[in-house]
Amino acid sequence: MATVKFVQYGLGPIGCGIARHVISLPGYKIVGALDIDPQKVGRDVGEVLGLGRKLNLPVSSDPSVIKRSKAQLVLHATGSRLVSVRRQLFAAINAGCSVVSTCEELVYPSARNPRLAREIDRLARRKGVAVLGVGVNPGFVMDALPLFLTSVCKQVRKIEAKRIVDASKRRLPLQRKVGAGLSVEEFYSKVRAKELGHVGLLESARMVADGLGWKLENLSETIEPVVAEEKVETQFLAVEKGMVAGIKQVAKGTKAGEEVLTLELQMYVGAKDPHDSVLIDGEPPVDAVIRGGIHGDSATVAIVANSIPRVLASKPGLVTVRDLPIVAFAGNLQGRCRANK
Repeated sequence: MATVKFVQYGLGPIGCGIARHVISLPGYKIVGALDIDPQKVGRDVGEVLGLGRKLNLPVSSDPSVIKRSKAQLVLHATGSRLVSVRRQLFAAINAGCSVVSTCEELVYPSARNPRLAREIDRLARRKGVAVLGVGVNPGFVMDALPLFLTSVCKQVRKIEAKRIVDASKRRLPLQRKVGAGLSVEEFYSKVRAKELGHVGLLESARMVADGLGWKLENLSETIEPVVAEEKVETQFLAVEKGMVAGIKQVAKGTKAGEEVLTLELQMYVGAKDPHDSVLIDGEPPVDAVIRGGIHGDSATVAIVANSIPRVLASKPGLVTVRDLPIVAFAGNLQGRCRANK
């Protein structure tokens, strides 16, 4: 069984979770690890990952380690904005590695960064590798899942997807990302500075519309605070009554003067009835609910790992979850990944 050698680029909570999981699977070997945190650089990656053993592999801050490692794959988890991670992606591609990334804007980059998307695609084709952005949201709950559910419809008139997440059950960076504990004024200030909120809702909306062949006349996005009605405490912080508990973010698309697409994300500490739902006004109609919702962190780790065989077997270039065969649990596929064609 061939071994897939990979580099983990980014050792934050998600990156570490990805690396730990993939290392545990048959047919994979970590041959490099990258991060810019001075508290991690130089330490053994086994120690950073909390494996309880050394892997004799130091964490580096130098992207040239990718080429020296002779890896086939880079698992990338460093940032949400494509422009801010472009050089990291180029380093991986130029080293001849396929990439699976959690960068939200890379999930459907033509939505916001079409020129950069074309640049990544051209380079990946030239180097004979594939590049995929994937995650739970964007990448599954509000785009790939709704599109898949339309496969049983003869006609689709409207789609509404909703995700309600209790942020108190999530890690501190996410609680901060949704503004938990801020005043309403601080919340809007950070929204204007693009320092707060979910990245990827427009990408999800564009993916769904394009997947259905819908030419949207207008696509809008709004973000507003969810204000705590009572004091809420998490493992990391306390939110007083009247302070911001999180966000409500909505994307809406219209066609022929009608609203045909609504994606609504509510992510706040103390959220009641967390769930994911997709409602399709079609023939036949579809009303699907995932009670409790899909846990974003552990599911992101899973979908990255499960996407690897599909990516390594994909044609070269920039691909999206729309382009790949359905990504499923890949426990029986690990280590049986064909080279890019």
